[in-house]
Amino acid sequence: MTQTLDLFPIGNCAASALIDRSGRFVWACTPRVDGDPAFCALLSGDKAEDQGFWSVDVEDMASVRQHYVRNTPILVTEITDKSGAVVEITDFAPRYLQFGRVYRPMAFVRKVRPLSGTPRIRVRMRPMVNWGEAPAAITTGSNHLRYVGGEMTLRLTTEAPVSHIRDERLFRLEEPFSMFLGPDEGFDADVAATTERMLSETTQYWRGWVRTLSVPLEWQEAVIRAAITLKLCAHEETGAIVAALTTSIPEHEGSQRNWDYRYCWLRDAYYVVQALNRLGAADLLENYLVYLRNIIDSAKGGHVQPLYGVGLEPSLTERFAEHLPGYRGMGPVRVGNQAHEHLQHDVYGQIVLSTVQAFFDQRLF
Repeated sequence: MTQTLDLFPIGNCAASALIDRSGRFVWACTPRVDGDPAFCALLSGDKAEDQGFWSVDVEDMASVRQHYVRNTPILVTEITDKSGAVVEITDFAPRYLQFGRVYRPMAFVRKVRPLSGTPRIRVRMRPMVNWGEAPAAITTGSNHLRYVGGEMTLRLTTEAPVSHIRDERLFRLEEPFSMFLGPDEGFDADVAATTERMLSETTQYWRGWVRTLSVPLEWQEAVIRAAITLKLCAHEETGAIVAALTTSIPEHEGSQRNWDYRYCWLRDAYYVVQALNRLGAADLLENYLVYLRNIIDSAKGGHVQPLYGVGLEPSLTERFAEHLPGYRGMGPVRVGNQAHEHLQHDVYGQIVLSTVQAFFDQRLF
């Protein structure tokens, strides 16, 4: 399959992933947006069919339809086989209010169900470690698989036969099942019921957030989708807003101008909060101001860098990921960004413009 940038982002402001037109996870970093990509097929070049993805393949696939659940970043993929049988896959990262705070784990949920017929499917789960250097080691439990190595051990919990997933075996899809991929922690609950509740509450959260937006009369669907996508670039724990969820997508073919944009540029972040604030989304602005104040407090001699890590890291030393060929083989793949050493004096203006609203906006604490 030809690599493409026609991708669907999902996320919860802690975890994010990109899903391609066949329903494969082709990009997702752990334990946060600037971490090691467990799913790195997007930058695997000719190796993209063999490593760094998570797919639900339908035997004799004939067509694929995809759409987001209205006013959410929850993706639905419908795959039809040549006999007319249909499989529905619902992908999301849980996000909802729980115990007085937002529950947003570094986790993804895939819910798979037959819509018609009895299709045969194969689940292929092939995370990599150390920037594509090697496949994650697999250990098997009664209802889970562990993928060990790298910065974070992942655990896939499911009510489907784990041996079928481990061995990538074709099996008949006669009943719905769910897969919860997250940290290496026990899942002490009914998987089907819990993930169904997560889906319902995540849907309610995003629709509630969208209802707070002041959208124009025209182009509402496009504006809402853009607002959701921008919000997915926020790292809510610290208030950072990353310039992109990816690294090393070339500026143009063969340019080698492939930069790591998974960090917070103070200039770019200002334009994001400005755009969302015009829609009434003050929550992002408020969190970002916390991030900014921490940056300013740590500035040495009044010098502010143009960008920082999502955890306020000032040093973002650049290196090459030698084991990843790059998008469509157009490397190099960079980790880190040497621009943190640049002098860009306009950043002080962006700080002022971002902060000034806090002096008069009664919504902000």
